[in-house]
Amino acid sequence: MNKEKNYFVVVHYGEIALKGKNRPFFENALVKNIKLALQGLDYDSVKKISGRVLIKLNKKSDIDKIKNKLEKVFGIEYFSFAFECRQDVKTIGSLALLNIKNKKFKKFKVNTKRSEKSFKLTSQQINEKVGAFLKEKLKKKVDLERPDLTVFVEIVEGKAFVYFEKTAGLGGLPVGVSGKVASLISSGIDSPVAAYKAMKRGLQVVFVHFHSYPYTNKNSISKTIRLVELLNKYQYSSKIYLVPFSEIQNEIVTKTPPALRVILYRRFMVRISEEIAKKHGAKGLVTGESVGQVASQTLDNIYVINSAASMPVLRPLIGEDKKDIINSAQRIGTYDISIEPHDDCCSLFLPKNPATHAKLEEIENAEGALDINNLIKNAIEKAEVKQINKLE
Repeated sequence: MNKEKNYFVVVHYGEIALKGKNRPFFENALVKNIKLALQGLDYDSVKKISGRVLIKLNKKSDIDKIKNKLEKVFGIEYFSFAFECRQDVKTIGSLALLNIKNKKFKKFKVNTKRSEKSFKLTSQQINEKVGAFLKEKLKKKVDLERPDLTVFVEIVEGKAFVYFEKTAGLGGLPVGVSGKVASLISSGIDSPVAAYKAMKRGLQVVFVHFHSYPYTNKNSISKTIRLVELLNKYQYSSKIYLVPFSEIQNEIVTKTPPALRVILYRRFMVRISEEIAKKHGAKGLVTGESVGQVASQTLDNIYVINSAASMPVLRPLIGEDKKDIINSAQRIGTYDISIEPHDDCCSLFLPKNPATHAKLEEIENAEGALDINNLIKNAIEKAEVKQINKLE
């Protein structure tokens, strides 16, 4: 990093640029989320410029930490650490030369984006003039197809920015722009990935975890809290409801047919999560279901479980196989936590032969033996609520 020049991060977005008249709303949300991601770090400012977000750094800025944070902000297509200078070809060339003369490469090219169309030279003319200058000074070859190094130049809002690398972002939409959902999260592999994918589409997630303590140990609770702490890096503030489920399970076990237990469990989870969602103004639920993965996730059973909800139930993993989901979990960092041993509340009192093609009528008949409203009310009243704000 050249301390003698103004140093910035130029942030580019993808899908946001297609939002038409609503684009400022998405841009403002991205700026807000970048500031949240960078809280506690040393930088000068974050602001919108033409088709970009510009982060001004200072001499104390920790580049590695800033990079790490920006890599987790949904809505960013890519970002680059860039030097700023005057909109003058000689100045641009000199700045590029100063910062690449000690780099090891044989072939290079110049790639210019000219957002400021009033600038007298076209992008191609800037490429040619800066390229010719660097070629003469460095005695290096120009290769437009397979360069070892690319000099990126951006002409925008009275300034020129020069950089040499692009760091890929996560894409998607800024968290919060699409509304709020309640995500049913276990301590397993699938549901944390589903929550992550919901965040990527701009949804703010409230988490709901069902446990059977003291009939099971607290491993699932502690694991789930750790998973939410990890996922919180992508949305900066999270709330998790830890809902005791054993009372409902006991009622189901003693009063309904064994084969229907798991489906009845799921329907209660949907109802309880929906009530929690309403408390937060959420308009949908998220689950980690994938068609055919387990007995409760056949299309017939999903239909029956879904009928317990009055709001949309989103299933981001519905068409993915286990390998896809595991790969995603490994990439986002939840996998190692998810595979630690734990007791799952749904495996408690699990029947030997669970129904795979349940009928709604038989499920509703079985529920006739249960005091549904009171069971839901008691579970929510006994739920423990944890607020998670830390980003590390």
